[in-house]
Amino acid sequence: MKATLIRRRALNFTHRGGPPGHAEVARAVSDDVSATMAAGIARFDACSIAWTVLYDEVVYVIDGVFRLVTGGETLEGHAGDVLWIPKGTELKYEGEQASIFYAVYPGNWKALLEAGGAPS
Repeated sequence: MKATLIRRRALNFTHRGGPPGHAEVARAVSDDVSATMAAGIARFDACSIAWTVLYDEVVYVIDGVFRLVTGGETLEGHAGDVLWIPKGTELKYEGEQASIFYAVYPGNWKALLEAGGAPS
């Protein structure tokens, strides 16, 4: 593998939730770039997306208000804030005109599950 530049125009956003509201994700780093990590950009606006993370995740808030609801509390991030989310966390991703950068490890968590293994 070598260093790679992923141009903004190469990001393809796919719908991930809503209505109500809207959520979309564009994977920038996938298994064709890295065997160990994944990363991308996501947008959340007036929505609530429930999920249990099957990987460790770091979120950097680019703009808007991003909320992570977990364990009875709401963590509210604004531009420049970083959130750490450990594997196994039950949560809801929420936001108001929020754009985030995210990175996850392992990036191939879905393939590991499909192969009968658990992401480590």
